Amino acid sequence: MKKTLLATALACVCATASAADNHKVGVLLSFTGPIESLTPDMAGSAEMAFQEANDSGLLLGGATLEPVRGDATCVDSAAGTAAAERLITSDNVVAIMGADCSGVTTAVANNTGVPNGVVMVSPSATSPALSTIDDKGLFFRTAPSDARQGELLADILIKRGMKSVAVTYTNNDYGKGLADSFSTIYEALGGKVEITAAHEDGKADYSAEVAALSASGAEHLAVFGYVDQGGKGIVQAAIDTDAFQSFVFGDGMIGESILESVGSDLDGSVIGTVSGSDSSDAMMFNDLAKATGVTGDGPYRGESYDAAALIVLAIQAGGSADRASIQANIMNVANAPGEEIGPGELFKALKILADGGEVNYQGATSIELNDVGETKGSYKELEVEGGKFKTVQVH
Repeated sequence: MKKTLLATALACVCATASAADNHKVGVLLSFTGPIESLTPDMAGSAEMAFQEANDSGLLLGGATLEPVRGDATCVDSAAGTAAAERLITSDNVVAIMGADCSGVTTAVANNTGVPNGVVMVSPSATSPALSTIDDKGLFFRTAPSDARQGELLADILIKRGMKSVAVTYTNNDYGKGLADSFSTIYEALGGKVEITAAHEDGKADYSAEVAALSASGAEHLAVFGYVDQGGKGIVQAAIDTDAFQSFVFGDGMIGESILESVGSDLDGSVIGTVSGSDSSDAMMFNDLAKATGVTGDGPYRGESYDAAALIVLAIQAGGSADRASIQANIMNVANAPGEEIGPGELFKALKILADGGEVNYQGATSIELNDVGETKGSYKELEVEGGKFKTVQVH
């Protein structure tokens, strides 16, 4: 990872040659579909990092990055892949920040990103299966795998004495992956999964699904679904029929929209987990985000900023916005050695790299990528209190 004098010289030449260039970068998120209430702030967070690089005037000696949005849809892999194809072939993006939901992310990587040699950095695709896809070193993620979330959530419930649950999950890679991870560990720790049942998104009535879950005799309902779709419908039906009074949420259920739609019935009734922390860097990011108009409290905002920042820094480290150069430098800027870089410090990082130095990007979420390009990350343990998600502990 040490840079030679020759590489530094070449980078300087490339930076000078690229001074007037404008490079497009894809922002592929589900602006429609079951998590559409979350993605505006995720996109805004990523675009903060691109704007920070542009404002510095230091990227490749004065080049700029132009974010181009595409709708991944979350649930329609064909539509998501088509959106990615447009970004890659028509817009000629140099890299993609995204996609978001696990199923569509897998489809885009396999069908479009990898065949075209385009780096994808997902801020929120968490399926354990993504750790082993044949990505040719082109897929990275700033959100941790659900293998860890499932294990953590199981441990939290057992420690709280919650030993009987019904599990419902959205019928896709994300839902099944999290349900499997959670259930395996939960039962190994002494809990009992009374029933496991998939649910489909987009239905108007979930009373039949809830009736079957309730008939199992479970004390608590674990919902591994989506905040704007079937997961919300399941919770609302459970409350309306008085089937469950205690809920366990995976990260796909964490968002302000469910609190606004379901209301005070969730107070004191929810335990959940979501990627994130309350570190000083996380707090700094929140302040920066609010100052630029990204005002929500939804998940994966910090991860989106960090995903975009890694793309920015990989471009600078290689002295080029060439797709292969970006791929070759993501791991270098994400890990030690190098000067640690926090949120809002891209100017500093770009200067260090322009001068031939090295950076170790930490960002808003304490980035450290393993050998398959994903971060261990941290998780917030949440409860609902006073109509808000409150952090109980960070793991």
